[in-house]
Amino acid sequence: MESFNSIISTQIMSQKIAQKMGLVTATITVTNLVDEILHERGFIPAEQVRSVTLENVIIDTGATRLCLPTPIIAQLGLTVDEEVEVKTAAGVQKARLFKRLSLAVEGRKGEFNCLELPGGEDSLLGLIPLESLGLQPDIISQRLIVLPDRGRNTYHLAL
Repeated sequence: MESFNSIISTQIMSQKIAQKMGLVTATITVTNLVDEILHERGFIPAEQVRSVTLENVIIDTGATRLCLPTPIIAQLGLTVDEEVEVKTAAGVQKARLFKRLSLAVEGRKGEFNCLELPGGEDSLLGLIPLESLGLQPDIISQRLIVLPDRGRNTYHLAL
């Protein structure tokens, strides 16, 4: 049977760990992928590529996708792909899914779509882009871990 002191010590240690854990945020750059391709092929100059850098984007492993507020989507000039139903804390709601977005985080870059947050809420970086880019949240140190992309421990899997 555990002693009272052992139980109290364990509870205090758990409280200290819980105080250190918290919100993980990141700086991301989102770019209109069509603009980026047009620039790469010489059809438009670099200054016409619509791109936004967002700070303090919430890393949310409960969200599946990148979620952006309506004004950011409008600034990027993204195209609607479809309307989907999404589960939120307020229940199932309809949201627009936008396509052809380039996302850069922690030196990694990929092509994704995003869900619209119509209320102008904070941007969320969900699980699919995190896994695709080899990024893992560390809730204790409140940062993103960049997983290895080479060697035995690469995050690229083909099992």
